[in-house]
Amino acid sequence: MAGLRERKKQQTRQLIADTARRLFADRGFEGVTVAEVAREADVSEATVFNYFPTKEDLVYWRLEAFEEELLKAIREREPGESALAAFRTFVLQRRGLLSATDPEAIKRLASITRVITESPALLAREQRIFAGYTESLAALLAEETRAKPGDIEPLVAANAMMGVHRALVHYSREQVVAGTRNPQLSRRVRAQGNRALTTLESGLGDYAIKTR
Repeated sequence: MAGLRERKKQQTRQLIADTARRLFADRGFEGVTVAEVAREADVSEATVFNYFPTKEDLVYWRLEAFEEELLKAIREREPGESALAAFRTFVLQRRGLLSATDPEAIKRLASITRVITESPALLAREQRIFAGYTESLAALLAEETRAKPGDIEPLVAANAMMGVHRALVHYSREQVVAGTRNPQLSRRVRAQGNRALTTLESGLGDYAIKTR
């Protein structure tokens, strides 16, 4: 019975999220209320908040799993492999929009991309989520390197790596809004990511030296 209840909860969560995404795509994030999402999904407003504590969670509810996957990739890397190398492998994996080939899936992902880029509230929430990722990654790096209390090196390293991720998200969205689709989209994003991560690997000592 527990398995059945969990499946029903997952179905309800997905129904609410799909309904919200459709409404947001039609009218924008700020143009839709939680009450309207609840009414369209045929659930109570309280039910929506039970599954999604904030309105922004209707868009970003899967990102908690992304953070867990990121930390796992760093934590479980092979002996002798650097954190940056593991981060490169993880962040350049084809997932979501970068792996989508089905026309309907691409249409849905492109639609939510536009919703996010047009919403100050969603962009602000996303930055808070990324800041949380950075803090979690810094804590893991500090633990692994046995950094002393107050040592900023793990935070600097985490900010550098997550800075690449944030930049790639921004670049991907610009490309999607401009009409770029796979496989060209994936190739462009991976090329940009490889260049940025190679810069981190080689260090910034010789980067952007002024010539005149």
